[in-house]
Amino acid sequence: MVAVFWLGLAFWVYRDARRRIDDAWLVATAALLGLVPFIGPLVYLLFRPPETLEDARAREVEIRALESRLAKVEPQCPVCRSEVEDSYLVCPVCTTQLKEPCRRCHRPLERLWQVCPYCAAAIEKRPAAADLDAALTAEALLHPNGNGNGKSPPAPRRRRAPSR
Repeated sequence: MVAVFWLGLAFWVYRDARRRIDDAWLVATAALLGLVPFIGPLVYLLFRPPETLEDARAREVEIRALESRLAKVEPQCPVCRSEVEDSYLVCPVCTTQLKEPCRRCHRPLERLWQVCPYCAAAIEKRPAAADLDAALTAEALLHPNGNGNGKSPPAPRRRRAPSR
């Protein structure tokens, strides 16, 4: 019975090594280690690769798929996060203005462009829209008491104690 158990452990080490190791010499070494009575399979368990070859290949395929999905970043609307094309002036879902049109050829322009690359027309810069958050933050810094007029609130009046 002990001999059958010992040979069964050696066979298990050989089969497991074939599933986890790609090199034939290392598989043979692991099989020989599995033949060492009872201690060999325990040593193999301590030093065997943590994943099977099939799991490693599946992980590599999954990583490649994730990398390819990340590589093709689709432009998104900054407000509703729906996919938009580079030629869109306005988001079709939430109607947020994405780009300004050229005054002459009406093609979409990037914000940093100084001249239209399609018709060579100079781009007139519109004044930037006021940032409400920045304005409120600046107001709060200027007027920490919150009354908005720049003056500190009047000090509370104290009652005088009756004189004796």
